Amino acid sequence: MVDMSAQASLAVTRVTDALRSGTASDVAAVLADISPGDIAHLISSSPPSTRDELWTLLDHEQEADVLNELPDDIRNTFLAELQPEAVAEIISQLDDDDVADILHELPQADTDKILGSLTDDDRDRFETALSYPDDVAGGLMSTDALTIRADLSMDVVLRYLRRHTRLPENTDSLIVVNRDYKYVGLLPVRTLLVSDPHVSVREMMKTEREPLDAMTSADEVARRFERNDWISAPVVDPQGKLLGRITIDDVVDVIREQADHSLAVMAGLGDGDVFTTVLATAPQRAIWLAINLATAILAASVIAFYQDTIEKVVALAVLMPIVASMGGIAGTQSLTVLIRAMAMGQINDRTEIWLVRREIFVSIINGLIWAFVIAVIAAYWFDDTTLGLIIAFAIIINLITAGIAGASLPLILDRLRIDPALAGGVVLTTITDVVGFFAFLGVAAYFYN
Repeated sequence: MVDMSAQASLAVTRVTDALRSGTASDVAAVLADISPGDIAHLISSSPPSTRDELWTLLDHEQEADVLNELPDDIRNTFLAELQPEAVAEIISQLDDDDVADILHELPQADTDKILGSLTDDDRDRFETALSYPDDVAGGLMSTDALTIRADLSMDVVLRYLRRHTRLPENTDSLIVVNRDYKYVGLLPVRTLLVSDPHVSVREMMKTEREPLDAMTSADEVARRFERNDWISAPVVDPQGKLLGRITIDDVVDVIREQADHSLAVMAGLGDGDVFTTVLATAPQRAIWLAINLATAILAASVIAFYQDTIEKVVALAVLMPIVASMGGIAGTQSLTVLIRAMAMGQINDRTEIWLVRREIFVSIINGLIWAFVIAVIAAYWFDDTTLGLIIAFAIIINLITAGIAGASLPLILDRLRIDPALAGGVVLTTITDVVGFFAFLGVAAYFYN
């Protein structure tokens, strides 16, 4: 049996070769055989001019599925070039949760025009999902769900399913509701298939599964899916009335977007497209370079304050990077631990105190160990026991400071509603540099002046 991933890779290679040779008909023929996900990956991995060429070569039937797989910024670029009627025709082929994701990213004026171009049934269906923010369960859900009543027999349910030409994607359970359409429980499809046809749904359904509230955050939805290995989950309003369901494919998108966001912001890059133009990319990076320059000047001012001491003892200039580097690494370790715990939903009033205390004690132990090691190296290197003691003191102070700052900064920034992944590294580096240099050069000035 041929590996399907290998086939997809081969198809992408064929498209790339055809683009190079300039044979558009060959490209279109290959694109017709590639899955929407692979086409979207190919488009997002190409420069803007090539993206436009690939989009124009798609079959009309492919546009909706490919559009749904594209990153938000690239998808919005294509949509901006289409008339509202054309967009309405494309999105009417998608599930309502996917449509909500697309329309949430567009200006309200464009969304209103697109909704006005839809049929009444499609408009009502999409407006339900659009009534919720895109970062909560209501914004992730699809209203395309199969519901049954508890008093039905298994045989009746099977006959009901056979009347459908297709089942909603990722249908692992049927949702049981009462006469008021309030959630009651779930009937797994596997249970339905192996149960006595005359047994009622009430006897076989699962009632222990709690539904998701429509305002549950997307982060919490992802964590609950991960912890419980869910394929789908019902979504209800505050009164318990069923609104729709969330499926695993939507949760995978949430997890991927979170990972991309965290990776980008920790480098100060934002969430932009890899192939963003030079003029758009340079200002984004310039902002964080300016912030870094300001913090570097602050650290440099500490060094300048002890310039006379450094001129007397040149070894201080040699050893300063060690103090800063050790503090930076120790602080980053603590910072990463806390940010990861926050991302996984492991932080609460009890655990945050335990984690901060743990990071402080770890920093004290490592500070004592490495202070001794570095003191011996410095004393031997420069034949100066006093210098060894000075850097040992600075290492202990800086590592303890790094542990405290690294563990507490994510919690403080989160309470201030600032993304810890975005601002934590910059603030931490400033703290460890300033404290490290001040401790090292301050003590040195006391002994050598």
